[in-house]
Amino acid sequence: MANESEVRYSDQDLQEFKALIETKMAKAQEELDFTQKQIDELNENGFNQQGGDWYDDSTAHTDLELLQRMAARQQRHIQDLKNALLRIENKTYGICTVTGQLISKERLRLVPHATKSIDGKNIANATKETPPADAATTDPFGNDSGFGRPAPKSVSDKVRMPANKMPRTDADDWEIGSDAMEEARLRMQKPEEDED
Repeated sequence: MANESEVRYSDQDLQEFKALIETKMAKAQEELDFTQKQIDELNENGFNQQGGDWYDDSTAHTDLELLQRMAARQQRHIQDLKNALLRIENKTYGICTVTGQLISKERLRLVPHATKSIDGKNIANATKETPPADAATTDPFGNDSGFGRPAPKSVSDKVRMPANKMPRTDADDWEIGSDAMEEARLRMQKPEEDED
């Protein structure tokens, strides 16, 4: 029995965490209800009515989308808290799923739905696959075409053209000279019709 107390929190500790979780869950449910009420009001106030300002409609849609994301996040948080209550009932609350050691009380007070200790979280993050160092040059589909080439150079104030299209000039910064202008002007003029 003494070994069991080292592997899990005491019933008194579990009751303390249960009260903390129930308080947090009540607050989270209150926030979810408020967010859901805002969603309902946006839907009822008729931003879908025709004849409204398109800017107002887009703003309303953006607000609605934000509120829906907030509600979904709050629902996940409430579900995590419910899962923590189940772990308390099963007397497995506070045991790290990675290391099997107890999660510190300080961490559980801050994040009562935590399933990993700090060490366990670090181990889990370290075992995740990290992208290769040259991930930016690797084609995720296994094709070699186009990947592995150097990143494009930034465009500066100089005009860059392929070598076969460069004007005939020795200057580094090319400018259209008077000869090139004259040649272009002659090409644009219509040829004169011969009089016979």
